[in-house]
Amino acid sequence: MTSSFPEISISTDRLVLRAFEPQDVPALTEMMSDELVRTWTTVPLGYTEADAAAWVALLAPAERTAGRGLVLAVHEFLTQRLVGSVRLRATDWRLRATEAEVVTAPWARGEGYAGEALRGVARWLFEDQRFERLELRTAAGNSAAQQVAQKTGAISEGVLRSAWIVRDGDAPGGVRSELILWSLLPEDLDGTDPSDEEPDPNW
Repeated sequence: MTSSFPEISISTDRLVLRAFEPQDVPALTEMMSDELVRTWTTVPLGYTEADAAAWVALLAPAERTAGRGLVLAVHEFLTQRLVGSVRLRATDWRLRATEAEVVTAPWARGEGYAGEALRGVARWLFEDQRFERLELRTAAGNSAAQQVAQKTGAISEGVLRSAWIVRDGDAPGGVRSELILWSLLPEDLDGTDPSDEEPDPNW
């Protein structure tokens, strides 16, 4: 039985999703240094080009080869500009289920890229990899991420109490938060509109 994802490239109407490459390091560094990305993710504070280079060369490839998941850079098809990333993690090969984390660069928000990238990955998972379930977890205060999940067709399954720590400048240790658990099944993609624009996605 397959226990790791293949090296792949996924194309949508406007995007190309592929493995990160060394030339992505400057844009990745800038994207992960954004205030909203720092707030809603666990990206290291003071993210540097050395952090990005290690992620591209070592850490992201190890996710795939170890069978834990897959990391994809999201680029505009026409400009090849980096506009985000999609990471699959906590993959369960027996259940054919995994969890998606999406980040959108500040210069690409409001264009619907998060939803388009997520739908593209979901279709590939369900149709090519025969997966049966894709999960998303969004912080309770991250309304933009919740709207992306809804527009993609994901269904809210409930709240995980005190399951996350949101970074807050007024609270150096962060603030505990609930997580909303979403699931996307193959049949949930039917009827979703890939042209829907989204608010600034913060996750």
